[in-house]
Amino acid sequence: MGEAMTKVALITGAGSGIGRASALALARDGWSLMLCGRRLERLKPVADEAGALGVTAVVSKADVGVPSEVKLLFNELRLTFDRLDLLFNNAGTGAPPLPFDELSFEQWQRVVDTNLTGAFLCAQAAFAVMKAQTPRGGRIINNGSISAHVPRPNSAPYTATKHAITGLTRSLALDGRPFDIACGQIDIGNAQTDLTARMTLGQGVPQASGQLAPEPVMDVDDVARAVVYMASLPLTANVPFMTVMATKMPYIGRG
Repeated sequence: MGEAMTKVALITGAGSGIGRASALALARDGWSLMLCGRRLERLKPVADEAGALGVTAVVSKADVGVPSEVKLLFNELRLTFDRLDLLFNNAGTGAPPLPFDELSFEQWQRVVDTNLTGAFLCAQAAFAVMKAQTPRGGRIINNGSISAHVPRPNSAPYTATKHAITGLTRSLALDGRPFDIACGQIDIGNAQTDLTARMTLGQGVPQASGQLAPEPVMDVDDVARAVVYMASLPLTANVPFMTVMATKMPYIGRG
């Protein structure tokens, strides 16, 4: 028998936080990587760390909400690797926590473009690659959020897009069946990153009661290990939805 084929993963929003941690965890598991983001200066150190682990890691600057940039991203993927085994739709953004009636259309549109349209564009391009390649098929993991279940105060754009991601995940899982394309979603609560630093500092973050309170966080590497688990399954098995959260965050119950 020949050598096992090296699997290829494309990670969006790979320059920091969950994307970076997941990229390095996949590198430790032997995956080749294409790292996508809007800032090359953040992507290159991640690629260097992954390369030091003995895998191929390339970077590509792209705004996933722009169709022409996604097209160029996947052209580069084909030229570099000629296949795709995993798309981790991780790129995301939020709007300022303003009262609902004070949000601008531009703030709404920016979140929709990145969180929802970006996930759609990348998944659609990944579908085309995965259907045509040999061996056929692959896996798409969408980064949902606890906000795919319940909102935080003043988070309508982010929450609406994350609820929509759940619908996209279900549709992709169904439409991918004939082509050996599996799709799942990981809903993450309070992973410790630069974006969640404010949860543990000062008075904390707004609660449903209107009060401010600090919240527990969890190690982002625990999220990354969950992504690797989902990615490592054979295409005959799938995790449609996984929730990974800080155990004591105020989500379960009335807390």
